[in-house]
Amino acid sequence: MIQLAMEILLEEFYKTDLHVEKYIQRKVFIDDKSYQISGVSKSGKSYLVKNYLLSLKKSSYLYINCKDIRIEHQKLNASLASFCNLNKIDTLVLDNYNPEISFVNVSQLIITSEIPYDIDVLEHLTLYPLDYEEFLAYEHKYDSSALNHFFQLGGFACMHTVTPDERVIYLQNVLQYTLSEIEFDILCLCAKYMSQKLSAFTLYERLKLTRKISKDKLYTSFAHLARKQYIHLLAKYNHARASKKVYLCDTSLKSALSIEKNFAKLFENMVFLELLKSSTECYYEEGIDFYLPHSDEIILCKPFVDERRLFKKLESIEAFIFSYGITKITVITMNKEGKISHPLSSVDIIPFDIWALGD
Repeated sequence: MIQLAMEILLEEFYKTDLHVEKYIQRKVFIDDKSYQISGVSKSGKSYLVKNYLLSLKKSSYLYINCKDIRIEHQKLNASLASFCNLNKIDTLVLDNYNPEISFVNVSQLIITSEIPYDIDVLEHLTLYPLDYEEFLAYEHKYDSSALNHFFQLGGFACMHTVTPDERVIYLQNVLQYTLSEIEFDILCLCAKYMSQKLSAFTLYERLKLTRKISKDKLYTSFAHLARKQYIHLLAKYNHARASKKVYLCDTSLKSALSIEKNFAKLFENMVFLELLKSSTECYYEEGIDFYLPHSDEIILCKPFVDERRLFKKLESIEAFIFSYGITKITVITMNKEGKISHPLSSVDIIPFDIWALGD
C-alpha cells in the first residue's frame, strides 16, 4: 500500500506541467549530456533545468524536486527504475539532489545541488548568480542607471520580483532556511569582513563571544560554507599558509547581513566575482587587490580614483611590478576612464561596466 502511494506520487510528478516565466538565457546551458549542476540557493539551477525540459517532449522526462517532504527515499528507490522503464523516460531530473536517492538507468540524468559531488559519469557545471552581462538582460534599457541597479540588487535574478521593502528580509529568510545556524552566523561575520583577510581562527575568536561553539565545529562549518560557495577565499600569491581574503557569493548579502557600509570593499567584491565567473586565476598581494599571473597583470579597484593618489599607489608597489614583470595595470573605477604613463607598465583606467563587458 505504501509502495503504491509512492507510485501515485511519481505519477503526479510526471503529469505536472512545469512553468518558467520569462526565462532569460544564461551563459551556462544544457544540451543532451548528463550533468550535475551546483550553485548556491537562488542562483537559478531549477530555472535552468526546467527551461531545458520544456524544450523536450512532455512524456519523455520526469522532474523530481528532492526537497518534497512527501518523498521517502527507500520507497522512491524501490519504485523509480520501474516507473522510468514503464513510461519510457529518457531524461530524469533530480533537483535538489539527496545522495540517499539511487540513480537509475536513463539516457540523460541531471542533478542539481549546492555541493558538487564526485560523480564521474556526470559533467559538472557551476552556476553562479548573474554576472553583470547577464544582469543587463533583466534591465528594460541599458543606461547609466544599470550599474546602480546592479549594486542594489546583486546577481540573484529572483530579486527583480521582490519589492524593495522586502528584499533584505527575503534574503535573510532564504539564507536561514538553506544554511545551518552556525553557517548563517559565520556568513554574517564574513559579510562584516568582506574583501578583507580573514582566518577561521579569527572567526572562532569572534563567534565564541556570542555563542557556545567548538573550534572543530567552527572550522568544519567554515570549510563547508566555502565548499558550497557562499563565500570565496582568495589566497596570497606564493603564500599558501597566509590568511586568505574572504568574498561573498553576491554583493547583495553585504547589506542583508551587515549594517556596516564600505563602498570600496563592496566594489572590490564585485570585481572579484566577475573574475571568478570568467574562470580567471588570481591572487592578492600586499597593496594589490588582484594579481593575474597568466597575463602578467594586476588589478586595482578604485571606484573614485584620484590620479595623484594613484601615482603614490603605483610607487608603493613598484618593487612587485618590477620583480614579477607586470606588463599591464588595470585600474577599475565607477565611471572614470583614461590612461596614465608609467615606466614599467601600461596603466589603463577603466569604468567597471566597460571592463565587465569586455573580453
